[in-house]
Amino acid sequence: MVYRGNIVPGRPRNPRIARARSLPLLASIWCASLLRSLAADPGASPTPVASPISAPSVPPATSPTPIVSSAKDDPPLPTATPTPAGSPSPVASATPSQNVTINLINRLVQRGVLTKEDADELIKQAEADAERAKEETAKANATPAPGSGMMTPGGLLPSPEFMPPQNPLTNAGGNSVPPATTQEPPPALEPGPDDTVRVTYIPEVVKAQLRDEIRQEVMERARDERWAAPRSVPEWVSRIKLFGDVRFRYEGIYFPSGNDNTGAFPNFNAINTGPPFDVSKNNPSFPPELNVDKDRNRFRIRVRVGLFADLGDGFSIGIRGATGENDSPVTENQTIGAANSAQGGNFSKYAIWLDRAFLNYEIGCVSPERDLSVTVGRFDNPFFSTTLIWANDLGFDGVVLKGRYEVFRGVTPFLTLGAFPVFNTDLNFASTNPAKFNSEDKYLFAIQGGTDWALGHDFSGKLGLAYYYFKSIEGRLSSPFTPLTSSDQGNTDDSRPAFAQNGNTYMALRNIVGTAANNFNQINQFQYFGLATPFHELAFTGRLDYNHFEPFQVSLAGEFVTNVAFDRNQIARIAVNNRSTATVPAIGSFAGGNTAWIINLTAGSGTFQKQWDWNVGVGYRYVESDSVVDGFNDSDFGTPLSGTNLKGYTIFGNLALTPNVYVGIRWMSANQIAGPPFKSDVLQIDINGKF
Repeated sequence: MVYRGNIVPGRPRNPRIARARSLPLLASIWCASLLRSLAADPGASPTPVASPISAPSVPPATSPTPIVSSAKDDPPLPTATPTPAGSPSPVASATPSQNVTINLINRLVQRGVLTKEDADELIKQAEADAERAKEETAKANATPAPGSGMMTPGGLLPSPEFMPPQNPLTNAGGNSVPPATTQEPPPALEPGPDDTVRVTYIPEVVKAQLRDEIRQEVMERARDERWAAPRSVPEWVSRIKLFGDVRFRYEGIYFPSGNDNTGAFPNFNAINTGPPFDVSKNNPSFPPELNVDKDRNRFRIRVRVGLFADLGDGFSIGIRGATGENDSPVTENQTIGAANSAQGGNFSKYAIWLDRAFLNYEIGCVSPERDLSVTVGRFDNPFFSTTLIWANDLGFDGVVLKGRYEVFRGVTPFLTLGAFPVFNTDLNFASTNPAKFNSEDKYLFAIQGGTDWALGHDFSGKLGLAYYYFKSIEGRLSSPFTPLTSSDQGNTDDSRPAFAQNGNTYMALRNIVGTAANNFNQINQFQYFGLATPFHELAFTGRLDYNHFEPFQVSLAGEFVTNVAFDRNQIARIAVNNRSTATVPAIGSFAGGNTAWIINLTAGSGTFQKQWDWNVGVGYRYVESDSVVDGFNDSDFGTPLSGTNLKGYTIFGNLALTPNVYVGIRWMSANQIAGPPFKSDVLQIDINGKF
């Protein structure tokens, strides 16, 4: 066999270390080779090795010398010759032996090639081998072959009278044949090029040592990488967590009598995401309208699958995909059989959207109560809030900095800062004009401060005060122009919402000039609509938990928000909806508002940890038209007019069938606050499974 460089595979190929570690092994191999030579020719005497310590000559033994002799079997020898003055003091030497191999090992110890422990181990192994050889020889001598002869350590020899004359051998021609020359055994080591060592003979002792070293190294690597431990996995696998959930829902939407179905509920989101609508009086068509009078039943699924990975050194990433029948930011529901957006219906496949993708860095996390982190990408809602402002399924795009620090036992203030792009202007806006328009980028800047607190074992709570500043989210009136077709673009068209639900007050965006081309505004009034007010929302959120009967818990949660940028007089001049239908204050007057609040009471298990855990709850909300942006809050309450400008109550209950499967039921009843009459009742029955 051939080993290059280091003899043991898998270790670093350092020539200097390899040569230093190979010396004991090479010495052992040389000794074993010498022993083979002595066994093959017992009468041969090895060449003396020069040594600073002289050993007296030993007369030849009458019987063959054992291959390896124990020091305890050697006769006492004279003391070594003293070292002349002026020469270096030798290392204390072991008592010289009659066996050259023993002396060689001792010399290697003196020169530091071998340690005393390694030398003792080699001698013990050699003694054991010699004992086994003696036992095998004794067994062979115990049963002599038939006939006369004598037994020697070398085997059975015939008596002298039966021996042939000791004459030189002759060949067939009568010539003397020279005696055969004894062939010396091949050397154990042969030099090779560079750092190659060719091993032609390896004793069993060295083989066992190599096996032990290789086995130990492989097992150490296996333990470090955790690929050979029973019922274990590599270390990197433990840093990855897969998670997901599936929800199947029946939803019934019921409309009590009395809703206005005369065209009072235009679908502004459908208008703004399609071609502009001609609002001229000569257009006999209605704009897209919302259903307010025909009951509907639908079955919906929601599937979410994600991955969280700890990258080490404080870094982690998260990825999640989810269903959705469109790119709505507030829901991941997919209506089964719905044939819209080129998917669904007739057992067609459904789309999966990238729902979460973020990188998180924990900065000096000492404990859950003392933490600072920064997250970029698309992630869960980082704020302490309710569905009054942010829907449960909503994901935030941008960057957020979160910190918390326990100042007293049970009192932990927290702070959250974030910047989020809401809309980015298309690179080629306006696509139909050679000269492009200015950007209409929109942003959300937010800050929230608060504290978690605990009053003994029974009570705990959380308070938060937040300010959400939406930059340029409101619509802007365009420069005067005259669109002749629906493909003509105004310079403020991108100030309209890219997505909306229902309830906010809208204004017309295009300042259309009447000319002969449009019959002085009698035709071709192609219009888009934008939000009539800026949104700077100030929100106060709180929760109080009573835990005396754990795991039974009673929780009271609430939130109040007001839009401090709301200007009623300014909005009244430009509003195209949310006008009063009552005589008080006056028909057609603006009836919107800027405040909202919600309160929920829940009793039962806070989290489902075992079978038959349950909770029930009741809530009430009042959400005026322009208190919050309707495109980001709850998408279920008041369906299909979910969003704002609603009031009503919710009743719900949930029951765990297993720790990972539960069923739930919820009833929501909503009335519109401003504008024409509208009522809706929604029943939802869910079964959820998660992993």
